[in-house]
Amino acid sequence: MPHATTPAAPAETTVDLAALQALLTDMVAPWVTELNLRVIEARPGKVVLALPVAPRHVHGGGVLCGQSMMAAADTAMVLAISSQLGGFKPMTTVQLQTSFLRPIAGDSGEARVIARVLRLGKSLAFGEIEVQDAAGRLAAHATTTYALL
Repeated sequence: MPHATTPAAPAETTVDLAALQALLTDMVAPWVTELNLRVIEARPGKVVLALPVAPRHVHGGGVLCGQSMMAAADTAMVLAISSQLGGFKPMTTVQLQTSFLRPIAGDSGEARVIARVLRLGKSLAFGEIEVQDAAGRLAAHATTTYALL
């Protein structure tokens, strides 16, 4: 009787980190580039960005402002979708629901923004984003819907 074989796991597709980083310069609004986001990890459907906690993004309460976290979350998801599509395709945010769970101190260095594609269809993409403080604690959680144009 022939032996059953287990199919080999598919090789992990690599994602060009430099190409994703270039999208942060070429495709986003100029003010978003002022966040100085850095791509630190990527695979198809998942991107991790570093978000420096700079004084210009800290509000009077001494913490990273929610607007900066939401802009970083939205941008991270565009990159995550692009990584799954194999490159940038026109898309637009339909929904971005954000819950802020803990503050990120204005002197904490940097935050991590982790975006994951949950489902990629022909016309819509769904995802979730975590913003973590420097200690890896969840500071904000967002869910998103994008229309693929």
